[in-house]
Amino acid sequence: MCKPQVHQREVYNGHKRVHALKFQSVVTPNGLIANLFGPMPGRRHDAALLNASGLMDYMEANMNTQDGRPFCVYGDPAYPLRPHLQRPHRGQRLTAAQQQHNTDMSRVRQAVEWQFGKIVSLWAFVDFANNLKLNLSPVGKLYRLGALLTNCHACLYGNQTSDYFGLNPPSLDEYLY
Repeated sequence: MCKPQVHQREVYNGHKRVHALKFQSVVTPNGLIANLFGPMPGRRHDAALLNASGLMDYMEANMNTQDGRPFCVYGDPAYPLRPHLQRPHRGQRLTAAQQQHNTDMSRVRQAVEWQFGKIVSLWAFVDFANNLKLNLSPVGKLYRLGALLTNCHACLYGNQTSDYFGLNPPSLDEYLY
């Protein structure tokens, strides 16, 4: 978004050097954005979004096999390692298996990033910073709308992520029901 007149420090993301609102998303292998939390000020760390979202509490309560093993989501290195959240192995001295795991999962993360790029490529209104003015336009709602419409588009036409994993999204009727 464009530089706001007030609350500039709150929304400035020093890492990317832009003024922004942040969202946390979970993308499924069929290419749908299954969980979208936000917006939060751009200066907040990804781990803060994760904590505020309650996603880990929900997963710990509901996302286990019948014998108690956790289903996991995979996140970027900024996230903490949790039973229901995996991230790349860190460190200078990784084993060959850890390096291979990081390589394999990097491809998975790339497939997730395609969905975020798809929102921007399909809906120009979420990527034109000069028109995204904090307190003058519903910046967060516009991004959420873009995510919903991207899911609808995926149901109608498929997407790169669903092709990559060989898993078709539901029909639009199933999705909207």
